[in-house]
Amino acid sequence: MAPRKIIIDTDPGQDDAVAILLALASPDEVDVLGITAVAGNVPLDLTSKNALIICELAGKVDVPVYAGCDRPLGRPLVTAEHVHGKTGLDGPSLPDPTKQLTPGHGVDFIIDTLRSEAPGTVTLCPLGPLTNIATAFQKAPDIVDKVQQVVLMGGAYFEVGNITPTAEFNIYVDPQAADIVFKSGIDIVVMPLDVTHKALVTQSRNDAFRALGTPTGIAVAQMTDFFERFDKEKYGSAGAPLHDPCVTAYLIKPDLFTGRRVNVEIETQSELTLGMTVADWWGVTDRPKNALFIGDLDDDGFFALLTERLARL
Repeated sequence: MAPRKIIIDTDPGQDDAVAILLALASPDEVDVLGITAVAGNVPLDLTSKNALIICELAGKVDVPVYAGCDRPLGRPLVTAEHVHGKTGLDGPSLPDPTKQLTPGHGVDFIIDTLRSEAPGTVTLCPLGPLTNIATAFQKAPDIVDKVQQVVLMGGAYFEVGNITPTAEFNIYVDPQAADIVFKSGIDIVVMPLDVTHKALVTQSRNDAFRALGTPTGIAVAQMTDFFERFDKEKYGSAGAPLHDPCVTAYLIKPDLFTGRRVNVEIETQSELTLGMTVADWWGVTDRPKNALFIGDLDDDGFFALLTERLARL
């Protein structure tokens, strides 16, 4: 089979970085048409720069990187330096990129790509807030029917929230954008906290990254060393959850994951539960099922795949 064509929409973020590296290391399964940066974990100037740094780390300087939206659709930007550090990629000491951003806006790249590629052949892979995706859908409604699938990291059900008591960060940052995407009618696969909190980088798994002895393997280990301090303190877990690599791992090896097709609605009004992903897990409403909501993964298989692919870079 030909590799699956994807656009990665991202706000790097250490776990975003690992997700991008996994995709770039897997050209037989995924063809990364381009990367679009969005404001999220850190502001847009840093997420754009970080995407360039990651491409250079992977030795994939031919992948175009575009800057996208610098703020959510209808509210001020909320960032997460308390998790990712002031650069978004704190941990390793990586050089500033020599690679430049591709001219043009990330939203326009998404629109132009979906219009130029055959319908149903491009999958959108958002790893951060959904601002770029929703803006593209609003600006060019004709592209919605051309999207093969949206595979995203965001939301939660049993794990509730990580930025508020009820909301996961990516959805909370731009709930209006998430609402647009989930109401689009596109086939959506969701990697919520329910599954990503099971993708834990334990000490032995991080040692395996470092033991690769490559700049990529060592950088990933250093990113996780930094990233995990927050999650260990907050959750009392054995290590950091690698949220965003679940998206690219699903594209490469979907049988690592299990979930349930349910209706997911986004709360956009309530001050108390803004950004909540209201997943009808038990089917108690008659709302149409609009998403495959992933709940579990083969964590050993996930980390075996990740380590094997990082070794290629």
